[in-house]
Amino acid sequence: MGERYWVWIVVRLAVGVAIVAWAASYLTAGGGEKEFQKTLEAMKQVHSFRVAFSAHPGTQRNEMLWEVDCNRDILHYQMHVVETDADRAADVSQDEIQVANHEFNRQNDGSWSETKYGSGQNSAKRYCRNLAEGSDSYLFPQIATMIKRGILQKGDKKTVNGVRCREWLVAMKGAPSGLEHDTVCLGLADHLPYELTVDWTASRSLFSDYNAPIQFDLPEAALQAASTSTGSN
Repeated sequence: MGERYWVWIVVRLAVGVAIVAWAASYLTAGGGEKEFQKTLEAMKQVHSFRVAFSAHPGTQRNEMLWEVDCNRDILHYQMHVVETDADRAADVSQDEIQVANHEFNRQNDGSWSETKYGSGQNSAKRYCRNLAEGSDSYLFPQIATMIKRGILQKGDKKTVNGVRCREWLVAMKGAPSGLEHDTVCLGLADHLPYELTVDWTASRSLFSDYNAPIQFDLPEAALQAASTSTGSN
C-alpha cells in the first residue's frame, strides 16, 4: 500500500509539473508579452513600409498591396479580387494613390484621374498615426490586443523575405466561431513583424521595406501635392 501511494504521488507531481510547464509556455511575460511589447515600441519608429496581403477563402482569391510613406503623406493601394465560382464569377481590380488630401485612381488606359470627393479614410496619415501611437490598425498584426488578451506561444525561427524572425502562435477571441488562431513572425534583430497568418480568413500578410525609400508612380497633380505636403511638414 505504501509503495503504491508514493508511486501515485510521484505520478500526480509529474502531471502537475507538465501542466504548469505547458501553461508557462503560453503565459509567461518573459516570453510573449515582453517580446510583443518590444514590437509595439519598434513599430512606433516606422515611417515607411509595404504590406502584401493574400487571402483565399473558398472560391475567392484576394490580393492587396499597400505602400506607405509617412514623411510624404503618400499611400499607394492596389487590389485584385477574383471569384472562381461560375455562378458568381467576377474579376475586379483597383489601383489608387492618395497624396495628402488628393486621391487618384488609375483608369483602364493607364492614366490617372483625381477623385473629386476623396474620403481620406485610407490616408497614409491615418496609418502612420496609429503606428506612432501604438494603436492597432487592420494593416498590421493587432499587437496591442494580442498583448492584452492573446495566448502567446513561442515558435521556431525562420526566414521571411530574407529576414530572420521568430514565429509566435497567438490564440484569441475574434473569429466567427469564437477562437482565432494567428501566427506572427517577429524580426530577431528589430522586433518588427514580417509575416501574419489568420486561420479563419485563410489569409497571409507580408511586411517589408521598413523605413526604406519607396518609389511611387505619381501623376503630375500628385507630384505637386506631394511637394506641397513635404514642404508643410
